[in-house]
Amino acid sequence: MLSQDTVPPELRASDEDRDKVIEELQHGSVDGRLSNDTFLERVDLALRARRMGELAGLLGDLPPPAPPGRWLDRSVTWCAGLGARVQRAWQTPRMPTLVLPRGDRVFVIGRSPECDLALPSMTVSWRHAELRRAAQEWVLTDLGSTNGTRVNGWHAGQGFIVRPGDCVTFGNARFLLAE
Repeated sequence: MLSQDTVPPELRASDEDRDKVIEELQHGSVDGRLSNDTFLERVDLALRARRMGELAGLLGDLPPPAPPGRWLDRSVTWCAGLGARVQRAWQTPRMPTLVLPRGDRVFVIGRSPECDLALPSMTVSWRHAELRRAAQEWVLTDLGSTNGTRVNGWHAGQGFIVRPGDCVTFGNARFLLAE
């Protein structure tokens, strides 16, 4: 590996030197020692470098690779805990399903008893959201609720196309859409 202290900065960088630095950067990215954005930025700098000192500077703060045994130890530890994680996930309460209604009518969701889906949670607004059939798709629209309507973590806003399998959230009430 090149070090900024051992390489005179006035030496001209060859294509072979650039390739070696890019390969080391690639290994650092694959090993998780370098972020993808940093990797791309440094490859660009390596391709434009004219002097060896510039190339050495691209590797100066790159942490050394982890010894092979540590990777194996982490993998075995992760696998050993897999059973416990699966058991916890299995015991976790399942998300209730919300079946998409039949027909082309507007389906209103909220805390009001007059809503098509009345949710008793105080995090749900009186008239929180609506599901509306548009062409062959369902569109979920937030009706100006206080705590928001989300689809797979994204704000629904003025209309979000939803499909079976999507996770929808009205305030703190979460549902899995189904047909």
